[in-house]
Amino acid sequence: MTWDIMVKTQPTAVRMLTNSLKKDRLAHAYIFEGPKGTGKKEVAKTLAKTFFCENKSGIAPCLSCSNCKRIDSGNHPDVHVIETDGQTIKVDQIRHLKKEFSYRGMESKKKVYIVENAEKMTTSAANSILKFLEEPDGDSLAVLTTTQLQRMIKTIISRSQVLTFAPLVPEVLVKKLIEYGISATDAKIVSQITFDLEEGIQLCHENWIAQARAKVIQLINEISLRPKYSFITLQEGWMTFFKEKQDMQIGLDLLMIWYRDVLRFQVGQQEQIVYIDQESSIQEHALSLSQKKLGSNLQAVMSAKRRLDANTAPQLLMEQLLLRLQEG
Repeated sequence: MTWDIMVKTQPTAVRMLTNSLKKDRLAHAYIFEGPKGTGKKEVAKTLAKTFFCENKSGIAPCLSCSNCKRIDSGNHPDVHVIETDGQTIKVDQIRHLKKEFSYRGMESKKKVYIVENAEKMTTSAANSILKFLEEPDGDSLAVLTTTQLQRMIKTIISRSQVLTFAPLVPEVLVKKLIEYGISATDAKIVSQITFDLEEGIQLCHENWIAQARAKVIQLINEISLRPKYSFITLQEGWMTFFKEKQDMQIGLDLLMIWYRDVLRFQVGQQEQIVYIDQESSIQEHALSLSQKKLGSNLQAVMSAKRRLDANTAPQLLMEQLLLRLQEG
C-alpha cells in the first residue's frame, strides 16, 4: 500500500496525514476511527514506514529498505502492535508496552505503537495508556484504531488527533474485490452485504457467497413456481447451508436484495440491479408482483432479521417467513 493508493479510498484522513508529514507536524497520538475494513491498519503501517524509512522519496516510504520490510512482516523492534488478549486489552499489555518504551530505541530514538480495537481496553488499561499519552517519551508516535469511538474515554480522545475513516462505497469495494480475483457477480452481491474488504474476501472464500446466492435463487423460484415444494427446499437446502446465525442473517440479506432488485426493475432502475446475472428472472417477478406485495415481502424479511437477532428458533422463523412470502 502507498499513500497514492490509499488517498483514493480515504481522501480526507490520508490527506490530513500526508499534509502533516510534508510540514513535519505529526501529532504524537492519533485515533483512527471508522468501520471495519476501511484501511485503518494499512494506513497506520504506512505511517510507521514513513516514520522509519531509510530511503523515502519525499513522504513516500521506499517499501524495500530493511525498516519497511520488517514493519510489513511485524518484526521491527521499535514498532509495537497491541491486539486484544481474548475479548479485551488488559493493563498488563500496556505495562509491558511502557516497559519497552522505557528502553532506548533498539536502532534509533524513534518508537511507534499501534493499539488495535482500542475501545476494548479495560478501564485500567485505558487509564494506564492515558498517562503515556499525556507524557510522550522522546520521538514517539501512537496510533489507536477503533470502530466505536463513543466507547473510548474522553480524556484519551481529547489528547489525540481523531481521523475518521469513511465506509468504502460499494463501487470501490467491487473494484477491489475484482482485483483480488473475485467475479463481478459475486463482488456486486458482497458490496451490498458489507463494506469491509477483508470480510468481503472471506465471504467469497471457497465460493461460499456463490453457493449462498444459488440457495436464495432456488428458494425464490420455488416460492413463485412450486410453492408446495418450497418447504422441502427450505429444509433440505436452506437450513442445511445457513447453519449458523450469522450465515442465516446473510441469507436474509440476500433475500432482501432480490426483492429490492425486483422493485428497482419496476421503477426503471435496471442499471442498479445487484443480481446482474438474473435480469430475466427479476423481470418476470417484476411483472407478476405488485409494489404493495413487494413492500410486504421486504417488511417480512426485515421482521425475520429482527426476530433472528432476538433468538427466535431459525426453523420456525423461516417457515413463518415462507408463509408470508407466499401470501396473495
